[in-house]
Amino acid sequence: MISKLFRSFGLCVIALVTFSSSVPAKPADGAVHPEMIVSAKWLSEHLNDPKVIVLHVAQKHEEYDKGHIPGARFLALEDFIEGKEAELPATEKLKDTFEKLGVNDDSRVVVYTTDWYPMAGRAYYTLDYLGHGDHTALLDGGLDEWRKENRQLSQDAPKITRGSFTPHVHPEVRAMMDEIKKDSEQPTKAAMLVDSRPDKRYADGHIAGAVHVYWQETLVDAKDNPVFLPPDKLKQLFASRGITPGQKLVTYCEIGLQASHNYFIAKYLGYDAAMFDGSIHEWSHMNKLPLVVGTSLR
Repeated sequence: MISKLFRSFGLCVIALVTFSSSVPAKPADGAVHPEMIVSAKWLSEHLNDPKVIVLHVAQKHEEYDKGHIPGARFLALEDFIEGKEAELPATEKLKDTFEKLGVNDDSRVVVYTTDWYPMAGRAYYTLDYLGHGDHTALLDGGLDEWRKENRQLSQDAPKITRGSFTPHVHPEVRAMMDEIKKDSEQPTKAAMLVDSRPDKRYADGHIAGAVHVYWQETLVDAKDNPVFLPPDKLKQLFASRGITPGQKLVTYCEIGLQASHNYFIAKYLGYDAAMFDGSIHEWSHMNKLPLVVGTSLR
């Protein structure tokens, strides 16, 4: 189902009151957060750390079975998205998902995927929404980089002890329709919509006022060397699209997967960020709101 959406889109719950939301989100500080990205070397040196939980994100278990980082736990994409629109599931479901994987409140979570970076970005976004973003990182280059460095793979599934995970939901990182309408109708230097889709999808129709940063542009080479650009290059990329320090960035795509990758980049660079989970599907397909055709902002 999701794979069909990827092809179709060109490879692009509100928290229950019973869960605490008292822990504040990390404030936007404009500083790069290098702890959000770990190298294959770092991970190889910390595989035996009991507080490090490695999550292998994929659509199918067979991908995990073919070979994964030793000790990594399999996280199915369908376990942290809901429906063909890839919405956030209910908080209690997400709590159960991560507890089954052994995640505790003090776990240092490292996420990687097999081949399509936005799946890892979506896992990060979900954990950040649940208040665990400060303890979550992505593996630079994913499994490709691990293999390139000739590091060991395993076909054994680790024995998992159920964790104890307390969600501290941050609804502010999930932009809703009213916020998107406001940002679109009333252009302001305080907030910027960021379209994360390929060039053609942006030109075919985007939300008024949205700048375009295709998520693959944040990598050295999405196909052959999918590591992140260094921070100075990422800042130059953002600046080239008119994004300035201090702005709030609200990312979107087709259904909220590609946008999760750019949400991660924005947080990494120290921006205040949110993601429009409904994205173009909710804006255009469901609500029939207008889109701007071409490359002009409006």
